[in-house]
Amino acid sequence: MEAVTFFWRPGCGFCAHLHRELDKLDVPMEMHNIWEDPAAAAFVRSVANGNETVPTVMVGDTSMVNPTPAQVMAALADCAPQLVPEGYEPSKPGPVGRMLNRLMGGQ
Repeated sequence: MEAVTFFWRPGCGFCAHLHRELDKLDVPMEMHNIWEDPAAAAFVRSVANGNETVPTVMVGDTSMVNPTPAQVMAALADCAPQLVPEGYEPSKPGPVGRMLNRLMGGQ
């Protein structure tokens, strides 16, 4: 695998945020605008319950709808560790994130 496949559309703030965060980490991305690529839009619908929800990302055989940067990096670590920047450490949740995690049954 040489790149993360990133499905997006113009004007999507979630797409822009995820792209910016992955770009900061020098993650190679193959970009597909679903408004200009009918096959890309069909793929997104196939993994997003018929919806065109973006960003949708594919890492190896794993498809993720609206993932966080940490989720993409975890999938990269599993599927293509050579694409994870040396020294990368996932961010730790802040106080609100830890509280939500406890409420949702996590550690």
